[in-house]
Amino acid sequence: MTSLQGRVILVTGASAGIGFATARLLAERGATVIGCARNIQTLQELGEKSAKGRGQLFPMKADLSKEEDIVQLFKEIGKKFGKLDVLINNAGMAGKATLLEGDSQDYRNIFDLNVLGLTLATREAVKLMEAGGSGHIINLNSILGHAVPNGPTLHFYTGTKHMITALTEALRKTVQSKNIKVTSLSPGIVATEITQRAFGLTPAEAFASTATPYKVLDSEDVAEAIVYILSVPAHVNIDELTLTPQGQHAL
Repeated sequence: MTSLQGRVILVTGASAGIGFATARLLAERGATVIGCARNIQTLQELGEKSAKGRGQLFPMKADLSKEEDIVQLFKEIGKKFGKLDVLINNAGMAGKATLLEGDSQDYRNIFDLNVLGLTLATREAVKLMEAGGSGHIINLNSILGHAVPNGPTLHFYTGTKHMITALTEALRKTVQSKNIKVTSLSPGIVATEITQRAFGLTPAEAFASTATPYKVLDSEDVAEAIVYILSVPAHVNIDELTLTPQGQHAL
């Protein structure tokens, strides 16, 4: 298995949920982790603790819905670390906008972060990876990137995830000759803060809204899957990995 020791890894949307769990686990496993988010207070606290472990976490503030922030983020990474081995495109948001009654600004916010933010971060990351001779890009997709649910409130979000599926496949075909791996990771239902943010719920209401007869995935489950993806031998690329709770019905 390939070691994570010393690898420089950028995790976007790292202040909570899957991003936070991933940044923490990768640092524990020896990686040099750059955790970027708009709010970096929790990342700063994690970074102080990680300095005592095998790897280390460096918080960087950036709004992934703004191109100028993305460009500046990668300039700083190039200056500070001289390379980038892995980009984990985790930053994203859902929303309560329906296709027939949604607010146009809600649509723009979701699209700018989920699609444009991911695309622009990828563009800048590939420049650093090409200079280093190799790299790996993991796009946090969803099972909603492969099927359309019946409920009306996630359809625009689902559309952005379908676009990520297409963009990931297109990227793989584009950078394969550059020795850059590309993976789409598609979890099923995960217990994170995204429900609370999307629908304006309290933590208790958010938990109730995801209550199921089976145990849903934790952020740590997805983080472990990312470690697995990054640990396979150098000649192996995991194109797509789907991760669902045992018991979750197909869409």
